[in-house]
Amino acid sequence: MELAELEIFRTVVAEGGVTRAAERLNRVQSNVTTRIKQLEESIGVPLFVRDRRRMVLTSAGEALLDYADRILDLVQEARQVVAPQSPRGRLRIGSMESAAASRLPAPLAEFHQRWPEVRLELSTAPTDVLISQVRACKLDAALVAGAVDDPAFDATPLFKEELLLVTPRSHRRVRTAEDVMLDTLIVFEQGCAYRRHAEAWFASHGKGRVPVRTLELASYHAILACVAAGAGVAVVPRSVIVMQMEPHGFATHSLGKEGRITTYLLSRRERHSASFLALRSLLMASV
Repeated sequence: MELAELEIFRTVVAEGGVTRAAERLNRVQSNVTTRIKQLEESIGVPLFVRDRRRMVLTSAGEALLDYADRILDLVQEARQVVAPQSPRGRLRIGSMESAAASRLPAPLAEFHQRWPEVRLELSTAPTDVLISQVRACKLDAALVAGAVDDPAFDATPLFKEELLLVTPRSHRRVRTAEDVMLDTLIVFEQGCAYRRHAEAWFASHGKGRVPVRTLELASYHAILACVAAGAGVAVVPRSVIVMQMEPHGFATHSLGKEGRITTYLLSRRERHSASFLALRSLLMASV
């Protein structure tokens, strides 16, 4: 059993198959297949159940994956302690749409200037998707809304967001959910932590009243434009609101203490490269 085989094995699991794993590892597909077979032969049991479309872990494969994670993480930690490296290589960061637009541009620009040898990749998704991608090692870290109670993760608090209810400018003042006159809530897709907060606020302040319809959109620009046009209401971070150009076609209303939520930098425990540590330090300093 070799470290390279364990890394290939873990990548095949994370990517869901040999083809995508080969692309990620910059290896030919036949080499990845051969190394997996060699690993299975050295252990003496099959690690995957194979069919035409996918590879599913056997019980032995699931057990090995846990050990592979721990072994490879310990090796990385040992290398960093014995011979610390300057940031370089690939760093995959995920973020909520709001944080990517309002919080990350300046820190990422500074990161690129300081460490040009790092190939930084940024993708956006709802919080639940980001958590799953960090867990599957498809992302090295992600900015997510709210704390994650899971011992597999390290979560560094970065900044506090204030969520605001956004209505058309002509809408009356909103103190509780019962004051909302429109019956459509404009949101991101399921898995968005801010969407859950919005639905919970309506449920707790409107005597169980939740807008009867939802309109799912993929960007805050589109969400705010639809609110201004009178299509519905939305819950949006203040940091996104302040980026908008005047004049606004919408009004904002406080959600009180229930609108305050902390953004965390989430990573797998003990899976901290020099590049990740450099970015985390920069983000913490920028708060």
